[in-house]
Amino acid sequence: MQALTVRIRPLSAFGTPLRGDTLFGQLCWALRRAEGEHVLDEALRGYTDGQPFLVVADAFPAGHYPLPPLPLSRYDVPADVDRKRLKRRRWVAAEDIGQPVEQWLARARSDEDICKGGIWNTAGQPHNSIHRQTGTTGSGMFAPYLSETLWPGEDLRLDIHLLVDEGRLEPRRLVELLADVGQTGYGRDASIGLGKFAVEEQLDAPWPSHGDANAWLTLAPCAPQGLAWREDACFYRPFTRFGRHGDLAVQTGKPFKTPVLLADSGALLAPQGPLDQAWTGQGLGGDGRLSRSIEATVHQGYAPVLAIRLEEGT
Repeated sequence: MQALTVRIRPLSAFGTPLRGDTLFGQLCWALRRAEGEHVLDEALRGYTDGQPFLVVADAFPAGHYPLPPLPLSRYDVPADVDRKRLKRRRWVAAEDIGQPVEQWLARARSDEDICKGGIWNTAGQPHNSIHRQTGTTGSGMFAPYLSETLWPGEDLRLDIHLLVDEGRLEPRRLVELLADVGQTGYGRDASIGLGKFAVEEQLDAPWPSHGDANAWLTLAPCAPQGLAWREDACFYRPFTRFGRHGDLAVQTGKPFKTPVLLADSGALLAPQGPLDQAWTGQGLGGDGRLSRSIEATVHQGYAPVLAIRLEEGT
């Protein structure tokens, strides 16, 4: 699979964080709209059998990757460092990926270090339910509510890492589909202007890695269940995805999907076998278990990975 990195610029607030599994779903819908359902069906052939045509990472601050959730005692940091400040460090610069993981926290950066005022700032967006037939707010009391929106920091740029099977989808076409999603809007409340972004450039630099790697850093939520891992060298946070359909499937009357349990982005996973591929995890669904409205629904349980070094016995 060919590895790509695309840099984007947010153009609006977002209702949904830019996560790889959600973005994968929107790219599938974009492909279906542009090329037809038969093209998407062909691209998804073998998806749940370890043959993904596309694996999408979360959007990270440009030139940075997530800090894995190692216990603080595993990191090499001076004893007199303010622990509260350390906990605000979330991002590892690309040039530091070649260092052993234990050294990352001392070099890591906080949101404020990367972007003035923080990477994302939250604010309440007022809403009110409207009865579409009467044009009123309903028969009861006027009941407005707030939903959380995410506003990008000043001059924020984000990198999205993708793996694509060029035999099933041309990389150039993938970048065009990503730009289409940016124009239409990503995630919740895209219909009222949220989730807009522009594709600025495709980066040619290879993904960073450690020359003597023995573990992976995941770049999206993934499903590692049932795979062969070194249990004493895996660190992750669990993440439950309460998914729902988008695009035309919203109109089926059954938009909600079966929840799936994943390992969150930034997991440190050490496989028992060789590190000879750029992704891990598995494709979920495809057999009616994820959706009652569309039986063929799949969910991205794959994640792109970086090859990293975790020191033994530390």
